Amino acid sequence: MLSHWLFWAVLSASFAALTAIFAKIGLQGVDSDFATLIRTGLIVVILLAWVTFLGKWQNPFWLGGKTWLFLLLSALATGGSWVCYFRALQMGHASQVAPVDKLSVVLVAIFAVIFLGERPSEQEYGGIALITIGVLMIALK
Repeated sequence: MLSHWLFWAVLSASFAALTAIFAKIGLQGVDSDFATLIRTGLIVVILLAWVTFLGKWQNPFWLGGKTWLFLLLSALATGGSWVCYFRALQMGHASQVAPVDKLSVVLVAIFAVIFLGERPSEQEYGGIALITIGVLMIALK
C-alpha cells in the first residue's frame, strides 16, 4: 500500500505530465505569456471553489509575516517557472521540455541540503545522479 505522501506525489506527477501535453496543444496560435495568464486565472477560480467546497477557507489576515513572505516568494518562483515552462513548450518538444523541467527534482534535493539541513542517503544521492544523467541525455541529443 502506498504511503499517504507517495499517493499524492504520484498524482502530482500524473497531473504534471498531463499539463505538458495539454499546454503544448493549447499553446498553438497564442503567445505563451498570455496563455500563462489565462491558465493562472483559471487555477485561481478552481482553487477558490475547491477550498470553499472543502470548508478550508481561512482568514488570510491571520497568517504571520513569515508565512506571507515565503508564500510570496513561492508564488514568484511558481510564476517564473510557469512563464519559462510555457515559453519552452512553445519552442520545443514536450518530450524534451518536460524532462528537463524535472531537473527541478535535483535542484530541490540540493536546496533542501543547503537551506533545510536535509541529509539524503547514499541511495538517494545515487537516484539524484541518475535523474541528472537522464535529463542530460534527453537535453543534449
